Amino acid sequence: MKVLIALIFLAIPGVAAAQSAKVDATVVSDCLTSADIGDIAPSCIGQAANACQSASADGSTTLGIVDCIRAETAIWDGLLNDVYQRVRDDMRVEDSAGGVINRADALRDAQRAWIAFRDADCALAYAQWQDGSIRSIVGANCHMTMTAQRTLELCDMRQGLN
Repeated sequence: MKVLIALIFLAIPGVAAAQSAKVDATVVSDCLTSADIGDIAPSCIGQAANACQSASADGSTTLGIVDCIRAETAIWDGLLNDVYQRVRDDMRVEDSAGGVINRADALRDAQRAWIAFRDADCALAYAQWQDGSIRSIVGANCHMTMTAQRTLELCDMRQGLN
């Protein structure tokens, strides 16, 4: 599984862009591969963004922090999209054997609903801090955390299929 994830990770277009923002993509990859099944909130989520902030001259500014968080989010988002597609493909294979419920379509519908929920929930987190510049950090961090957690959920789902 770790080799597969590493290969997937290298093929993601957003990874190169995130690396130019001084985010170590291997930190995110290692977080994904080292997470225990069922652990959707490992402490390694955000480590790449934190390291980016420490390594950047403007890493302690609001804009610097947000840029680093967004760079890590881009990596998680690429992983999420790839894992989602692999889970959906696996479900299509299982669905072809017959059954009452089309799992691949159910996953697609759930993913669309999850995206809407994530975006609305993070907009709420942003709105709660509307009078402070920290709102940008809170909103970006919400997006990164929820994207990472969903990626881990989908990896667990895939493990359950295989």
